[in-house]
Amino acid sequence: MKQIFRLAIRNLKEHKTKTVIISCFFIFGVAIVILGNSFLESINRGLEKDFRANYTGDVVIGTVSRKGEINDIFSVNTTNFTGELPQLPAIAELEKVEEIVNGFDAFEQKTKLISAQVMLAKSGDEVDLSAWTEKDDIGFDDMPISMLFAGEDKTYNETFSGLHFVEGGFPEPNSNEILVDTRIKKAFESLYDLPLNLGDKVLVLGANTNGVIREAVVCGFYKPSNENSAMFQTIYCNPSFARTFADLTYGSSFSQELPENVDLSLSGLSEDELFGDSDESFFFDDEDDAFLADTELDYNSILGDTSLRDELNKTDDGAWHFILTKLKHPSQADKIVEELNARFKEEGLAVEAMNWKRAAYSYSQSVEGIGIIFNILIIILAVVVFIIVMNTMTVSIIERTSEIGTMRAIGAKKSFVRMLFFTESGFLTLVSSVIGIILAFIVMRIFNSCNITITNSIAKMILGGGLLHFSPTVKIVVLTFVIAFAGSILSNLYPVSSALRITPLKALSKE
Repeated sequence: MKQIFRLAIRNLKEHKTKTVIISCFFIFGVAIVILGNSFLESINRGLEKDFRANYTGDVVIGTVSRKGEINDIFSVNTTNFTGELPQLPAIAELEKVEEIVNGFDAFEQKTKLISAQVMLAKSGDEVDLSAWTEKDDIGFDDMPISMLFAGEDKTYNETFSGLHFVEGGFPEPNSNEILVDTRIKKAFESLYDLPLNLGDKVLVLGANTNGVIREAVVCGFYKPSNENSAMFQTIYCNPSFARTFADLTYGSSFSQELPENVDLSLSGLSEDELFGDSDESFFFDDEDDAFLADTELDYNSILGDTSLRDELNKTDDGAWHFILTKLKHPSQADKIVEELNARFKEEGLAVEAMNWKRAAYSYSQSVEGIGIIFNILIIILAVVVFIIVMNTMTVSIIERTSEIGTMRAIGAKKSFVRMLFFTESGFLTLVSSVIGIILAFIVMRIFNSCNITITNSIAKMILGGGLLHFSPTVKIVVLTFVIAFAGSILSNLYPVSSALRITPLKALSKE
């Protein structure tokens, strides 16, 4: 083995050009793989830490998504394009769900959440949105569009207590006060050319509800606990205020079947009975004054009793979108999710438990998308390197035909030749991978020291946060090294098999 190793080193030195070419491919390939995976690891770590601590908790419980939809704590992600944005549904049989949750000893904190999407406008007798269309330089970050979060009194603030107050504080119970992100304050002031201060009145418009507008009073300004968070700007308010924008009325979850004896069919009526038999029915003379005077009474008679409708349009004070929890041992989240879903299914409840990633699908899917794209690029890179290395080694074998034939002529077995070539490629891969790893760590150290951040909201959502950072792990380094070594062996299979087919006679005839 010692002799084989010496011959391998000598051969690599004699063929310096090919050695350098193959080494460069391995060095930069290993460095790129480690850099890319370390960046993705940083994104996933940062997103998970931020969302579990400040928005989703460890386990989230909500209504089961309908076909073609995925519910998370921000909205309904849907592929069913019907013209209307679907609303997050409230948890049905909430008391029974809470009873099951309370039966688990794994939870350290529990709270509830209502979520909606809104935008702010300046207060006035009429809604003035002219600035939205008149300003040509307005971008997405300049629009006072926001998530609207309302948590259960006290428990929500205790569960997610990471807000940094700039002015004011949380809304008073049962008020129309709102706590505003400083980014929304900046966007509002830029859009309307007006200052926004504590105590100011603003209009809150529902972004995905039909015509819901409410006046609110600004009670405070805050910065998120992580200023580089991927989380979109958020307004906090009281549950009673948020339910209007979330369409959490009694009617939203109410369905009533009509009695069987009610016939809504018009097929039995003739055209004359439906629309009259002449144009005279559209004209009235002086004798019809009594009809006109009684029109209001006739309408009331037609509408009938509207008390049920009025009750169904009232806000459901007990409705909630989600139950958010934090565990005593966060590492057990997936196990608890599985156990909860088994209980919910056993009880026939239309609810599901989710981990933080599923509950933050609107954000985690973009990070997963980046991971898929990167992996595709890595596969393409690996295939290219594999082909180049294989071709280079094949050319090297052809050039070394006489050398191989001579070794076979003096008694070298095929196993000796095979071991020689694999030793050469293995040693080259080992040295190149180590250099690639060192290069990757140097680049990461320099880049991380620069603390580069982005402020664009869309870019932050896609990249999982505003801080661009690399977080290498032992797993990433070891896995990259193993893949590089396996690729080296695979790329040498064909060249080595070609070398083993060289006989002394063939080598002499080539000479």
